[in-house]
Amino acid sequence: MIVAGKTVINMAVSSANAEKMILETPRLYLRELNQEDYADLCAILQDAETMYAYEGAFDDGEVQEWLDNQLGRYEKWGFGLWAVILKENGRLIGQCGLTMQPWKGGEVLEIGYLFCRSFWHQGYAAEAARGCKKYAFEVLHAAEVCSIIRDTNTASQRVAIRNGMTPQDTQVKHYRGVDMPHIRYAVRREKG
Repeated sequence: MIVAGKTVINMAVSSANAEKMILETPRLYLRELNQEDYADLCAILQDAETMYAYEGAFDDGEVQEWLDNQLGRYEKWGFGLWAVILKENGRLIGQCGLTMQPWKGGEVLEIGYLFCRSFWHQGYAAEAARGCKKYAFEVLHAAEVCSIIRDTNTASQRVAIRNGMTPQDTQVKHYRGVDMPHIRYAVRREKG
């Protein structure tokens, strides 16, 4: 177990049936997603208001593809978007984690987050994102981590700013037939 400030990073799996714990924050713990999380992911990814930055809700196949992508990322990189679990009741309230994302002809390490709408505006996204930043710097030894956010998604931009990130550059992404300007917020690991 690695203690990173107030964030505890736990890489151990206690048994074959145990959830793979990744890190813990004061109110949350993050673990790998698994197929049993499909219904909880549907509650998030099939909510049109939650998915406004993606131009609408996902259908069942798109939710499964999203989940399969995370499972593939765990195999390839050892990280991906993780399930965010509320400690007080064990409920999956969102996803937050690290992914490699294309950016201007290369790849960047990104902190992504997406939460069930009923848990917005309670600081959970910022808390989980801070834990992921510590993980990126202290476990992966990344020099920089970023969040790539649609220009109209001011709530996610505020989370990035609270995570110590500043706007660096922009790029237009084409998704679901729409050109979407995105801003890359980033923070570098402190030297020392």
